[in-house]
Amino acid sequence: MLLTQSDNCRDHARMNILALSGSARRASTNTALLRNLADVAPEGVDITVFDRIAELPVFSPDLEHPHPASVAAFADLIAHADGLILCVPEYARALPGGLKNALDWLVSGEELIAKPVALAHASHRGDDMLADLRRVLTTVTSAFQPDIFLRLPLMGQTPEEIAALFEQPDTRHKTRAFLKAFAKTLPPKSQT
Repeated sequence: MLLTQSDNCRDHARMNILALSGSARRASTNTALLRNLADVAPEGVDITVFDRIAELPVFSPDLEHPHPASVAAFADLIAHADGLILCVPEYARALPGGLKNALDWLVSGEELIAKPVALAHASHRGDDMLADLRRVLTTVTSAFQPDIFLRLPLMGQTPEEIAALFEQPDTRHKTRAFLKAFAKTLPPKSQT
């Protein structure tokens, strides 16, 4: 994705967060959590949800230069985000292959090196996967925020049920507090 002149002239005081769903499932609980998180974002914070990791080809160093078009667009989204929020399901007590593949495409680039990253989790379980993901993230970015974490037990709920949960004041308060804490870790915007 190429930035146009109008993109370069956007309000530089706004924080732009890319919310990456680690699920390839169409009715994903993780994606639903991220979409609702975007809906309750505080003033000055824009959240874009990326839910297309299944469209990325299998990583191969032979294909890195130049990147396939879908990978180049994905890397560009990350490069232009002020920070990343990842929401990832656990598959067989480990990272889903699609997410690991997406991260593998970024390892030799600079998009993630100092990018602030926080985690959201849509389940009451998954601690083994979260430990693995935290280890990977501390390897690929110096700005991983391990203490900024949102956990909502949403397993088995439909996207509609999750949207209704986000209407509840306690959930809205918890999610906004998470977003505000993460926004404080983002680099200050230039006022040019």
